[in-house]
Amino acid sequence: MAFSFEVIHKDTKTSARVGKLITSNGTIDTPVFMPVGTQGTIKTMSSEELQEIGIQIVLVNAYHLSLRPGSEVVEKAGGLHKFMHWQRPLLTDSGGYQVFSLAKLRQISEDGVEFQSHFDGSRHFFSPEDVIKSQEHFGADIIMPLDECTPYPCSYEYARSSMKLTCLWAEKSKAVHENGEQALFGIVQGNFYHDLRKVCCETLVKLNFSGYALGGLSVGEDRAMRQEIVEKTIPFLPEDKPRYLMGVGEPEDIFLSVEAGVDMFDCVLPTRNARNGCIFTHNGRISIKSGRYKDEFVPLDDKCDCYVCRNYTRAYLHHLLRCNEILGLRLNTWHNLHFYNSLMEEIRENILQDTFAEYKERFLSKYSSKN
Repeated sequence: MAFSFEVIHKDTKTSARVGKLITSNGTIDTPVFMPVGTQGTIKTMSSEELQEIGIQIVLVNAYHLSLRPGSEVVEKAGGLHKFMHWQRPLLTDSGGYQVFSLAKLRQISEDGVEFQSHFDGSRHFFSPEDVIKSQEHFGADIIMPLDECTPYPCSYEYARSSMKLTCLWAEKSKAVHENGEQALFGIVQGNFYHDLRKVCCETLVKLNFSGYALGGLSVGEDRAMRQEIVEKTIPFLPEDKPRYLMGVGEPEDIFLSVEAGVDMFDCVLPTRNARNGCIFTHNGRISIKSGRYKDEFVPLDDKCDCYVCRNYTRAYLHHLLRCNEILGLRLNTWHNLHFYNSLMEEIRENILQDTFAEYKERFLSKYSSKN
């Protein structure tokens, strides 16, 4: 089935909206949060467990998989879905962010980027065309073009040159993309300069991508600056295409961005924080490693009905982490993913009922009181 997107309902008081993304591997209700499975796995979780939680789509990173095990291996396995034992939708990021943040000795040209792997020091070259072909071999439902993610702060001249390069790579990517069952999104760059973001949007929209991502954010800027970019960029993107905010995942940021009209999110926060003992609850974050929880025989979150909260206590999870037991990492991850997935379900339901603004205010008034 070809990719399609439909806006089902718009909130009457904000720009928040509920939509449906249809892919060959399933339908996705938006707004949606995508857990990050960088190397083809959500750390500590099986595919069956992710399905039980209700995860609709997983993000996998093309940079990491292109280096290990390689696109040829994944293609021989029958594609990422079979390789990962995951039959719901997948999105592969191009790896542009990783090339510019992890790799060493980069050399950028209009043809692509040459870099040294952070794994073993080996030399590689990614062209925009190669990145698309690799992702076609992976077989993900949504794929991304190679882009340059500029640092913060960044000079206007560098941001403009980088934005133009990203647009050129987007055009090259569009020209070689052949798999009609895959949706190719364009990535909006331009750092924190509104006029550059506007030009980038106008260029990408003319290329008619299946969706549009806001890249180059969550790189050290404060929330107000990031939100201003989101709110001033979205009006330049089509109403009938999905909008994806890359790498942003604090609950406060999700509410603000949904309110502005964003449909898709991804972030490592719920999984990475879980492994460090940071738990998301309706009253804010808690650090389960803290000694205050060693004899609290209550669920992580009394408003949560996940498997972990139904069966385990804060005291036991505190014990597991203090003893470095793997089960603690698994249960923390399970809870955090359930928290995020349930949050998105509640957001969608309140948009449909035109009560999103009230729900946002009610949630954040309690969430801001950290434990």
